[in-house]
Amino acid sequence: MEPEKHVFVVNPIAGGKTDPEDIRRQVEDLGVPFEIYVTKGPRDASGFVRRRAETGEKLRFYACGGDGTLKEVAQGAAGLETVSITCYAVGSGNDFVRVWGGKENFLDLAALVRAEDRVIDAISVNDQICINACHFGFDSMVADTMNSVRSKKIIGGKNSYTTGVIRGLISGMKTRAVVTADGEELCSDAFLLCSVCNGGYVGGGYRCAPYSRQDDGLLEVCLVRPVSRLKFLKLMGAYRDGRHLEDPRFRDLIIYRQSRRVEVRAGEGFAVSLDGEILKAPEIRIAVLPGAIRFAVPGQ
Repeated sequence: MEPEKHVFVVNPIAGGKTDPEDIRRQVEDLGVPFEIYVTKGPRDASGFVRRRAETGEKLRFYACGGDGTLKEVAQGAAGLETVSITCYAVGSGNDFVRVWGGKENFLDLAALVRAEDRVIDAISVNDQICINACHFGFDSMVADTMNSVRSKKIIGGKNSYTTGVIRGLISGMKTRAVVTADGEELCSDAFLLCSVCNGGYVGGGYRCAPYSRQDDGLLEVCLVRPVSRLKFLKLMGAYRDGRHLEDPRFRDLIIYRQSRRVEVRAGEGFAVSLDGEILKAPEIRIAVLPGAIRFAVPGQ
C-alpha cells in the first residue's frame, strides 16, 4: 500500500526524551506529505490512530518511541485495511524490531518512508491488543519494576531490565495459576514464567521465542517450571541467547507449544505484561489475530 500521508506519533518521553521538532526537520527534507502528533499520556496514541484513520486516507503511522508506543499504535490500527504502521525506534527497549534486523534498521527515516508493508499477526489480550509479547509470572514482575524505575539514574534506562530481574529473584520465583493452550492444560499449580509471543524478544534482547514467525497465525507459548535461584542464574545466559529450547538442561523445565488461544485463571490482582504495559485481571484470554497489522519493514 502506497501511503497518501505519513503520520508520526511521538511519545515525548520515550528513550528519556524524544524531540518532535527534530523529527519534523528530518521528515521535511524527505519531501513527503506528513503530520506529527505528540501523545498526551498513556493510551492516547491508540485513540488518535483510530480517529485519524476514519478519513479513509491511506496512512502510515510511525510509532516514535519504544515497544509501548508501538503497542498503542498497533491497537489503534489493527484490522484497518487503509492503514499501515512501523516504528521509529527511539525508545529504550524496541524489542519487536529485533526480529526485523534490529533497532538500527528502524532509525533511518528515509528508509522507513520507502519501506514496503508486510501483513503480520497481532495478539488479543482481554480487551487490548499487543504486537510483540504477553507474559506473566517472573516476567510481569520484571516489567512492572521496569516501568517504575525506567526514568531513574543507574538502575533505570538500559539497566531497567536487570533491576527488574533482581527484584524478581527476591520475590517473583513462583506464580500460581491455571494455564491452558488450545484447551490443553499446561499448568495447574506453580510456574516461574510464561511467555506468549508474536515477536521473538523481550526485556531488551532476551530471545524467549527463537522460532517465532510473525505471519503464521500462531502464538509461541513457553512456560518455565519453578527453579531455584542458583539454577536460574546458571541458565539465564542460555535463555537470553535463545538456546533454551535446544539446551538439555531445560528438558524438564520447559513446556513449549504453538497455539492459537491461551487462557489463564488466577486470582485478583494477577498481573500480565503486554509489551511492557501491565494489565491486572483474575482471568486472561489471549488469542492470535492473524493478518491484523500491516507493518512496514525497511530493507525487505
